[in-house]
Amino acid sequence: MRTPEQVEEIVRLLLEEYPDAACSLDWRKDYELLFSVRLAAQCTDERVNQITPALFERFPTLEAFAGADVAEVEKYVHSCGFFRAKARDIVACSQVLLEKYGGELPRTMEELTALPGVGRKTANLILGDVFKVPGSTVVDTHCIRLSNRMGLVDDLKDPVKIEKELRKILPPDKSSDFCHCLVLQSGICAGIFRDKLPPSLRKILTREKRATVRACWHSAAPASAVTEGVNVHPFERSEDEATPSVTSVRTGDSSLREGANKERIM
Repeated sequence: MRTPEQVEEIVRLLLEEYPDAACSLDWRKDYELLFSVRLAAQCTDERVNQITPALFERFPTLEAFAGADVAEVEKYVHSCGFFRAKARDIVACSQVLLEKYGGELPRTMEELTALPGVGRKTANLILGDVFKVPGSTVVDTHCIRLSNRMGLVDDLKDPVKIEKELRKILPPDKSSDFCHCLVLQSGICAGIFRDKLPPSLRKILTREKRATVRACWHSAAPASAVTEGVNVHPFERSEDEATPSVTSVRTGDSSLREGANKERIM
């Protein structure tokens, strides 16, 4: 785990590197962000941004969504995956917002997570980006991976536990922006493997962890590319997988390379 001084430095460096970090979903109305986040489940933000202009043009108001035929909404969101559940949740959520909240988004975690299709991740995003509530911490896949690799949490995978731990150590007024920075940081993870990370951000990873990430990269590369003397400790292996030795990497074992390909996700 990091000391308070180290956490402060990590946050400072990330915000310095990504001063304009923000949610990558396109939205103008509060409920549009809520629906876009629902569509982004198991889908990329880029894909969601491609389909929402037509969706929001066809259903320009919350009332239009509430009265929509779910089957028609399905046609607009089909390419986002799990389209039936997503379309059903959007229509049902619209109806609840109108009937219970007068067309406004609720401002508490409890009320937001009671909406159809809304979990803690979505609720935290709404609280942080729409209502600017201090301490809002969005724990998505990027946050889970990087918070562990940066040593901010200790080998945690459960989003609720990670959120709880991050809330303890992150400055409340910077927690939302911090989580947006992690999304951008994950987008340049290829630079980590090739040591092309900006100098300021290299400080975020310890020397040992940088060597580990490089080793994971090299284990998937030709045997001749492996750096002499690097110890391999992949981050994301199952408990029954033994830590591969440098010797086994140099032999070019195909099964190891295939496993490393799966682990080169950050």
